[in-house]
Amino acid sequence: MKAGILVVASMMAVAIVSAQAESVTKAIAVLSPTKGNSVSGTVTFTKVDGGVKIVADVAGLTPGQHGFHIHEFGDCSAPDATSAGGHFNPHHMQHGGPDATARHAGDFGNLEADASGKAHYERVDATISLDRADSIIGHGVIVHASPDDLKTQPTGNAGARVACGAIGVAKP
Repeated sequence: MKAGILVVASMMAVAIVSAQAESVTKAIAVLSPTKGNSVSGTVTFTKVDGGVKIVADVAGLTPGQHGFHIHEFGDCSAPDATSAGGHFNPHHMQHGGPDATARHAGDFGNLEADASGKAHYERVDATISLDRADSIIGHGVIVHASPDDLKTQPTGNAGARVACGAIGVAKP
């Protein structure tokens, strides 16, 4: 039975490498709540002129701002999503806001939830990519309980992780 598992794992690895070798134009993360939370949603990433368009629709939040980042790993298996690691930072920069010259590639600032707990976020980001060596594919998206202050190192003091989703290749 172990040989069968190895073959399947090898085939999956080849499929992932093949998908990344092609020019990826769209990716998606489906957000699931961490333990004790009810936050869910989707984040799409679409290659456009000037970068990658990020569109997030999230529900189940408390009203106000919530830190929003790409993290190192697409592993949301821990009840508190700490398995996703720290912020995605392939160029070893300081933490900052989405418009800062020097920032983690995964620093997107904040989602703003309305009175009903829904947030919509949309921007084009020139720092991230879907198909270069520092691609976001396979990494994780995290929504935090508190606002990102855009300056505290290395996390922006954004608090607990309330939702997590792995970024995968999507059908264009």
